[in-house]
Amino acid sequence: MGRGRQKAKHTKVARELKYFSPDTNYSALQRELSAAEAAEASRVREEDPWAEYASKYNAEDDDED
Repeated sequence: MGRGRQKAKHTKVARELKYFSPDTNYSALQRELSAAEAAEASRVREEDPWAEYASKYNAEDDDED
């Protein structure tokens, strides 16, 4: 009673997953994606954490020429 019954259950579950298509809520998906884009845009607008180091070390590089 081992492998045959187990395989049949797995086959049944796989078939259900393959042919089941839930209703998609496109408005909720759009809200979720637009919120993610807004969060990404706000992260891009933050100050560059390396700007302090860039100005410090770039000034020294210019003096060496």
